[in-house]
Amino acid sequence: MTIVSFFLILFAAIAIGVPVAVVFGGMAVLPGIMDAGFPYTMEAAIRSMVSGLDSFTLLAVPLFMLSGIIMARGGISEKLFNFFAYFIGNKTAGMPCAVICTCMFYGAISGSSPATVSAVGAMTIPFLVSLGYDKVFSTSIVTVAGGLGVIIPPSISYIVYSSASGASPSALFIGGILPGILIGVALMICAYIKCRKSGEDKEKLQENYKKIHDKGFWPLFKESLAALLTPVIILGSIYGGIASPTEAAAISVIYALIISIFVYRTLKVSQLGEMIVEGCKTYVTILFIISAATAFGRALTLLQYPQMISGGILNNISNKFMIILVMNLILLVFGMIMDNIPNIMILTPIFLPVATSIGMDPVHFGIMMTANLAIGMVTPPMGINLYVASSMTDIPVLKIAKACIPFLVAFLIALMLISYIPQISLLLTGLS
Repeated sequence: MTIVSFFLILFAAIAIGVPVAVVFGGMAVLPGIMDAGFPYTMEAAIRSMVSGLDSFTLLAVPLFMLSGIIMARGGISEKLFNFFAYFIGNKTAGMPCAVICTCMFYGAISGSSPATVSAVGAMTIPFLVSLGYDKVFSTSIVTVAGGLGVIIPPSISYIVYSSASGASPSALFIGGILPGILIGVALMICAYIKCRKSGEDKEKLQENYKKIHDKGFWPLFKESLAALLTPVIILGSIYGGIASPTEAAAISVIYALIISIFVYRTLKVSQLGEMIVEGCKTYVTILFIISAATAFGRALTLLQYPQMISGGILNNISNKFMIILVMNLILLVFGMIMDNIPNIMILTPIFLPVATSIGMDPVHFGIMMTANLAIGMVTPPMGINLYVASSMTDIPVLKIAKACIPFLVAFLIALMLISYIPQISLLLTGLS
């Protein structure tokens, strides 16, 4: 089977709506069906699928997902927003920037982009509209800033990439901090320019800011402290060598339960079963994708397609700057048509050898890849963040996508800096 026909069948199956896990599993056994001499039988593929799930690192995925669900049900986003609005709510674009800050912190709690859009958007979009901001503009802020959920650690995407590449999940978590902050700052600058140009209802802003400010710093700080400490506890336990990422994920679940049930009292113990079922329903899809993608990756390796693709790129492009640009463009296109986890499982074995051959650290490449795929979550036709935001606001997907363009430009500028300045990703890890 030629490499062209293989990938044509792959993309055709995805295009007609075949479930991704089924596509991966089918493509893993297809070469063996077409060529009896191919050394990867159906039995071997099944063994690969089972062994692919035998990973201590991957246990962190359902745990972080459950932690995020608990935090969302516990109304954590409102407490975070009020805290940030206290400091910057009376400035130009202060409230939109407070929304972006909330997305950054909530991303550090949930590790998921759609979960960040849903939890933060449900509260902040109506609030921004009540302050006189355009509804589409308000929705676009949350839609793009929600992408920080997969970049700011702990990130489910980093865990999956670690499983596919062998890179340290701890290094990815630590390395993702500065890129996440850089993207957040870029989005805030964009919001400031937009608000400065379009104007704001200063009277309404001042009135609402006064309500928040009159609560006082210490009451707001006490109310939001437990939420603010979540990423500190998770990352601190990893960076301090106290816990592995998987153990930190278990800690995050326990901590989320404690603050939601006993501190904020926004959840009841009786709701825990419902949240576990919700988490299982979400995770089982990811579970099958990862399992099938493991077999798919093994088949790719035996077909030597990754080596052929990387060799083709390196033989035709000698400039490091251009190689990174080409990888970014391909990652952006793939992000538009497929979800981030299948993309990571497909593209890591193909592009990681290219990246390492030009001297890129696997951690740097993983963060660059994740940032690219985060943009794909806000671009049609896949753009899961767009659909989540549209379902909350009843605004057409394409209308939201159009309003997101200025923020995506800011995101792309930050992506280029992350791609070409490895120290942004590696400084905190000690790998630079």
